[in-house]
Amino acid sequence: MAELNSLAELGTVAAVAQPAAPVHVQKLDKSGRAYATGKRKDAIARVWVKPGSGKIIVNDKEFAAYFARPVLQMILKQPIVATNREGQFDIVATVIGGGLSGQAGAVRHGISKALTYYEPGLRAVLKKGGFLTRDSRTVERKKYGKAKARRSFQFSKR
Repeated sequence: MAELNSLAELGTVAAVAQPAAPVHVQKLDKSGRAYATGKRKDAIARVWVKPGSGKIIVNDKEFAAYFARPVLQMILKQPIVATNREGQFDIVATVIGGGLSGQAGAVRHGISKALTYYEPGLRAVLKKGGFLTRDSRTVERKKYGKAKARRSFQFSKR
């Protein structure tokens, strides 16, 4: 690197080449599927995406049967709707741990990641929507001498 003696010389020094932005390539397994892991709270979802008719299977059940609440079904379909890919991919997911809300969030995260592995061009849309970010909020651990994480036992002066 050349040594600078004044601010005027700063413009004459060639700019250091910036590293190129990472190129995202398609990642498929031998069966032509994209695989990703999604996480939310204590739930972990393994998700496989392949071209198909739009079926979504979660733990060997239709997703509407597994996630009975409409809000959870909407959460699950958000990345597919945001990328306008309804009815184009078959999705198979296995999810363990946590409750239904955390599991729906984990499957959504997994679907988003798997879609970017299958079709790297969708990454910008999914990232802008916040679907690729792992929500790191988890339950705080219980501390000794406390009823819960922060709640103290009831106090009485008597």
